[in-house]
Amino acid sequence: MRYRQLTTGTLALGVLLLIDVLRVWLPGIITIFGQAASTPAELMGAFALGWFVLAMGAPAVVRRVGARPVTVVAAVALAVARLTLTAAPGGRTQLWLATAGLLAGLVWLVGVAADTDRPVPGLALGFAVNAAVHAVLDTVDLVWRGDWVAWLLSAAVAALFLAGTAQPGQRGADVPADAPAGPGGGRAWLLAGPALLLAGMVALSPALARTGMSYLVAGDGVARSPLFGLAPVPVAVAGFLGAALTRPPRGWFRAYGPVALLGGAVLFALDRGDLLLPAILLAAVGLGACLALTDDTSQPASDTASAGTASTGASASRRGYAVAAGMLVFALGAVGYYSAYDLGYPNAAVPVVVAVLIAAVAFTARPVVHRLPLPFPPLRAAAAVTALALLAPVLADEVPVASNREGPPQRLTVVAYNIRMGFGLDGRFDLSGLAEVVNRQRPDVVLLSEVDRAWLLNGGHDTLDLLSDRLGMPYVFGPAADPAWGDAVLSRWPVRDPRTLPLAAVGAPTGAQALAVTLDLGDGVRTAVVSTHLQPPPGKGPVVQARAVADFATRYAAGRPLVVAGDLNTEPGDEAFAEFSNAGLVDALAAARPLATSPADDPRQQIDHIFVSPGLTPSDPVAPRSTASDHLPVAVTLTLPPR
Repeated sequence: MRYRQLTTGTLALGVLLLIDVLRVWLPGIITIFGQAASTPAELMGAFALGWFVLAMGAPAVVRRVGARPVTVVAAVALAVARLTLTAAPGGRTQLWLATAGLLAGLVWLVGVAADTDRPVPGLALGFAVNAAVHAVLDTVDLVWRGDWVAWLLSAAVAALFLAGTAQPGQRGADVPADAPAGPGGGRAWLLAGPALLLAGMVALSPALARTGMSYLVAGDGVARSPLFGLAPVPVAVAGFLGAALTRPPRGWFRAYGPVALLGGAVLFALDRGDLLLPAILLAAVGLGACLALTDDTSQPASDTASAGTASTGASASRRGYAVAAGMLVFALGAVGYYSAYDLGYPNAAVPVVVAVLIAAVAFTARPVVHRLPLPFPPLRAAAAVTALALLAPVLADEVPVASNREGPPQRLTVVAYNIRMGFGLDGRFDLSGLAEVVNRQRPDVVLLSEVDRAWLLNGGHDTLDLLSDRLGMPYVFGPAADPAWGDAVLSRWPVRDPRTLPLAAVGAPTGAQALAVTLDLGDGVRTAVVSTHLQPPPGKGPVVQARAVADFATRYAAGRPLVVAGDLNTEPGDEAFAEFSNAGLVDALAAARPLATSPADDPRQQIDHIFVSPGLTPSDPVAPRSTASDHLPVAVTLTLPPR
């Protein structure tokens, strides 16, 4: 087979730009279109799916207008949207720019598919380069950086992409310059969307790899700050490219890819932190092998070169509809999986079903008889991308180890903050804003809610590790909704004996937990700290969860000084609020009441709280203003009881 309008490199660059746009557009649905959780989940889902459904009409446009003009116009629109997003001020402007870029990217894929019957090398390299670059950038996209380096690299990628799009596709020496693309490639294009979903969720997610490493460091179900947390990324990238760019085995040995992919998806669906790394590595190799099975080069070039115009036109349309349908599967899978955390239905089957689809399409593909030369040596390309990925664990920041060498302090400053996955009110990923408002309080311990460590829906960032680096404070993480979403405690003092308590859902869709740790302040002085984020059932307060947390916290503290804090979703005077008072705890923010914390731009609700045991004396309670999240943080200084 041959490439008609795009080289493998150009296809890979286009995939890279499209994924960049998706990393802005997907969280924009929640943070901008979603209007701080006031928009029904069903409406957000309809908005998300609508653009992918609209793209299903692109093959008809391509057939009527021609693949090349559609591809060029869509490529320009994709590149312009991607570059403009770096300078976008946030808000609805950002959302609509990202939407325009998404639609342009989908139409571009359809146009490319019409003239490209062997997309696997370009797709595989695009996925792998994206993972390697994301790891090297410490899981923060160039879009959100905004400095001159980000502009320079983004402009270079866009320029190379447009230059490649403007050139005629590469041909083999035995293929006539005007030969149409062959009839194959439909299966590979169909898998583009499902493969993108599993690559972003599991197989090639640097943030998930670091999250998995943090569970291995712990060994007790509670995640800690890991060393060399990105080390699995080059292994996954090398396994994926090695499987995707080499000839698959024949006979029943071809099943190793589908079996590995299914195994990785099942391990991921089990929602266990200690299984994340094997899930990633199995899924990476399996996904690459499945793509290789669809790289159909079995039809001789002489046959395809003599194909009739009607036949090749029908093949181009089939490939266009295949890639559009595959991207619709991506949207359905992403919306179906992540909306479960709002609507409350089981979602573990989603990655498994997508893996079954990929495995079935791949395993039933026609076995490869021979493989025509790639535009450049595949092993050399794989080695270069893997070498890029190897830079990630070398360049990654390491959090300094907490120290108590100055002896027990007289006071502790505590900050509790619902960080909304790291996205500010304007819908932009705002780590600097979060770190600035927290650092302004000079905290000793920070309790975080709505901590996202790898969700594709939110861009695939490890927000906790990134914020930990900026604050210079190691973390302990308690999973709530799944192993990559929950609550955390960051401390300047050594942390001992972490424990978690899963909280009963009582009708609330999103999972909740309580994370308890002990701060070792030196000379035998210890203080218990509990971080939680209560989830009220529809139309009620989180009374059952509040009672469970209060009981768990007092039993854990066992008479030691105790701090319980977080987004409690209850106000002073409510029944759930009283559960903490009934447990003998004191409202540390009482002197500053009313102290509204939500929404951040016009706070009216007092739902973020800090409770302490009577031996701790609170002072200087405050909710500093900031728009780095949809909540305000709360902070208080606690004087420790005399020793």
